[in-house]
Amino acid sequence: MKGISEAWQPYVDSYARLEPDLAGANLSWLRELRQQALARFISLGFPGLKNEDWKYTRVRALAETAFNSAVSSSVAVSLEQCQRYFLAETPCFRLVFVDGCFAPGLSEIEDLPAGTVVGNLAGCFKQQGESLRGVLASYADYQNQPFTALNTAFMADGAYLYLPPRTVLAKPVHLIFLTTGRSEAVVTHSRNLIVLEPESELTVIEHYAGLNDAVYFTNTVTEIAAGKGANVEHIKLQEESAKSFHIATIQVQQEQDAQFLSRNLALGGRLARNDINSILAGEGAGCILEGLYVLDGVRHVDNHTRVDHQQPHTTSQEFYKGILDGKSRAVFNGKVIVHPHAQKADARQANRNLLLSEGAEVDTKPELEIYADDVKCAHGATVGQLDKDQIFYLRSRGMEEDAARQLLTYAFVEEIVRRIKLRPIRARIEHRLSAQFSEPQRKEVG
Repeated sequence: MKGISEAWQPYVDSYARLEPDLAGANLSWLRELRQQALARFISLGFPGLKNEDWKYTRVRALAETAFNSAVSSSVAVSLEQCQRYFLAETPCFRLVFVDGCFAPGLSEIEDLPAGTVVGNLAGCFKQQGESLRGVLASYADYQNQPFTALNTAFMADGAYLYLPPRTVLAKPVHLIFLTTGRSEAVVTHSRNLIVLEPESELTVIEHYAGLNDAVYFTNTVTEIAAGKGANVEHIKLQEESAKSFHIATIQVQQEQDAQFLSRNLALGGRLARNDINSILAGEGAGCILEGLYVLDGVRHVDNHTRVDHQQPHTTSQEFYKGILDGKSRAVFNGKVIVHPHAQKADARQANRNLLLSEGAEVDTKPELEIYADDVKCAHGATVGQLDKDQIFYLRSRGMEEDAARQLLTYAFVEEIVRRIKLRPIRARIEHRLSAQFSEPQRKEVG
């Protein structure tokens, strides 16, 4: 491979080889959609530093790694291997995907309300493929986003959730995406489609993890359509391997009075990028975007969010916090656009960062674009380090310095963690933070 400008060629070759075997290959509209997306990916190429949305995140290492596209998993995963990712003592509907492919033997779907669908996309292509025409890929923009275009070209499996009007799922839906880390580096293009009809309610967890410390590439897209008065809580837990690449887009369309709550928890990966976009397309729609990222070593996490207030009386609240150690780097870009007709909109966003080492770095850029007169909008960002006076105070009360640093570090993110209502998810985050910051910290900034 000669460079990033030609990095798309292996994907073109792979597509030509795999296209006849992709799920839904018999559907003409799906074949055409995939071909259009592939052509757009070739036109866009991998983003470089001249792309404003990617100026702080370099993807050369990803682009120049030879990945094999996974269309089926040749590695068997046992229930015992998978159980550590289950939500302990929490009843839920569970869909497990191994190397991007649905694993029915590891999944659990029972007692669904009438008309509700909790299944996999490949199965839907076989049984009711035409019903997805005009819905799938109608929200996530592949015309201007290269990784979304790449995902759309190769999408073959993932979760498909459908809730009829006024349906409330009493149990959360847990989507587990596992990469086995087999000998060759693989890329998976999971595609999730979640449709809620008016006044329906759903809690869904997207959980990504690697079974081994291997090099692989997860390129995932989730589309969520929330009808009038629908209510969605979406939790994304990313625990990929330390050598992996993770690129994700979550695209949400909200109609009148629809509410969307996002909890984005980024704990793994060598390079991770999260794009979360919500369009408040109906009056009274609202979203809450909360995020936590914890980095060490040379890891890199980039969070990009965008909220479009298109109608009056819409609300958005955004709160992201990050802890950085070693030579890690974080990027936060939160954009809120209040369109001309969105009077009485209320938009607030904040990003807070804690640096634990001299080599850690944050680039934060909260943005507001306001084209209406009668609105309430605010944003802010901070980057700091542990307070030496607070450390001194705790030590004066008999606490060891390492314990004092650990306590203050956890206190920084506790505001985000305590809002997670699902106890197993909260406990998992607390355990991860405790394990990571129980070791003596490196030299503090300043």
